[in-house]
Amino acid sequence: MSKQLLNINNLSASVDGKMILKGIDLEIGQGETHVLMGPNGAGKSTLANVLMGDNRYQTETGSVFFEGEDITDARTDERAKKGLFLSFQAPEEIPGLTVESFLRSAKKAYTGQDTKIISFRRELQQKMQNLGMVPEYAERYLNVGFSGGEKKKNEILQLSLLNPKLAILDETDSGLDVDAVKVISENLSLYKNENNAVLIITHVTKILEKIHVDYVHIIADGKIVKTGDASLIDRINKEGYTELLKK
Repeated sequence: MSKQLLNINNLSASVDGKMILKGIDLEIGQGETHVLMGPNGAGKSTLANVLMGDNRYQTETGSVFFEGEDITDARTDERAKKGLFLSFQAPEEIPGLTVESFLRSAKKAYTGQDTKIISFRRELQQKMQNLGMVPEYAERYLNVGFSGGEKKKNEILQLSLLNPKLAILDETDSGLDVDAVKVISENLSLYKNENNAVLIITHVTKILEKIHVDYVHIIADGKIVKTGDASLIDRINKEGYTELLKK
């Protein structure tokens, strides 16, 4: 039996006074890959943001435990240092801060260790090569002038370097062409091991082709209404959410 990383109990959350999540229960263990799917507006991105402590959202009921520790009220930076990682749908552009400087600072903050510049650059170049990113990207300002695909690859680059315990990917594959999705899927496979876990939020199942999926959850109207194995993905693709949720 795998060690529990994340335990969500009866989690309800609102934004601007509107209830979005309405009693979420979810457990994610080491070595597991979970997929969260559902109609637009169902609460998928809200759940991701609440798990990372986004202060735009108000937790109304329930709790979030990570490795047995209650992090319901923890700040975003505290959650990140404990090993939670969120890949954003729309990564921010930060003029004046290079990709290399950002990633080195992020890794130091996460690990608590100051990696020597030469060894860090060697690791960075290898990770960039895996993603098909040319070395010059490291000197560009973070996401400034990047295409949508380049921004998403930069998120996976960050994931690869930090090697968090739990990666939450919020529609990282949205707006990408087939080749970019394939590269990201391959790099997720390189990251994934028996000690970490992944929660993938997606509409496009192409990203899952090279990844072993353990559990698939359907969220609708702020609640997880159906859970199954990877075969549930095929049913969603064939039947759609409306027909599937009738059964």
